[in-house]
Amino acid sequence: MATMNVSLPTDLKSLVDFQVIQGGYGSTSEYVRELIRRDLDRRQLSAALLDGARSPIAGSADAAYFASLRDQARSGA
Repeated sequence: MATMNVSLPTDLKSLVDFQVIQGGYGSTSEYVRELIRRDLDRRQLSAALLDGARSPIAGSADAAYFASLRDQARSGA
């Protein structure tokens, strides 16, 4: 595993220390890794939502559409 040193102002270091204790993290590194993973997840979700918003409308999401989805889910399709 690679090592990275980060300089923080005192108030941010205090915040990180508090979050480590309150969040049950074993170390500052664990907390920072979790923040990075969450940021990655957020970016991936944002990209997927933007891709979906840019895609053409395939059909209407009316009652029949949702009934079809329920039927598919029940049948395991």
